[in-house]
Amino acid sequence: MIVYLGADHAGYALKESVKRHLQDRGTDVEDLGAHVLDMNDDYPTYAARVAGVVRENPRSLGILVCGSAEGICIAANKFDGIRAGIGFSIPAARSLRSDDDGNVLCLSGRIATADKPLAIVDTFIETNFSGEERHERRVKEIAKIEENE
Repeated sequence: MIVYLGADHAGYALKESVKRHLQDRGTDVEDLGAHVLDMNDDYPTYAARVAGVVRENPRSLGILVCGSAEGICIAANKFDGIRAGIGFSIPAARSLRSDDDGNVLCLSGRIATADKPLAIVDTFIETNFSGEERHERRVKEIAKIEENE
């Protein structure tokens, strides 16, 4: 599995920390930017990069970071097949993966989370989709919504 990373200026520092952490864990990581701190960059650019490659590589995951986590999450969810959610806590990250088959974790670079961000990342990476019938049914319902655009 590969994890694709992306962040704007407000998420740059946390993205770099997540990248080092994942590399230290031995996780395959590809950083899709920002590669330098630029106060004029915009989160939709990085959401599109990460969402695009995660959509094309179904066994991959994405992690996105912006100031609030909200904007970059909204942008990522515009892509069919992307189920992005905000990781404000370890239970949220676990539920995103196990219940919703989430494939993109969104973090805030400015707002403190209920748990430490790297622990949230670990939970997201380590948790698998439960495959329970009710969860599978809901994920399929989301896919039907995408087909009716």
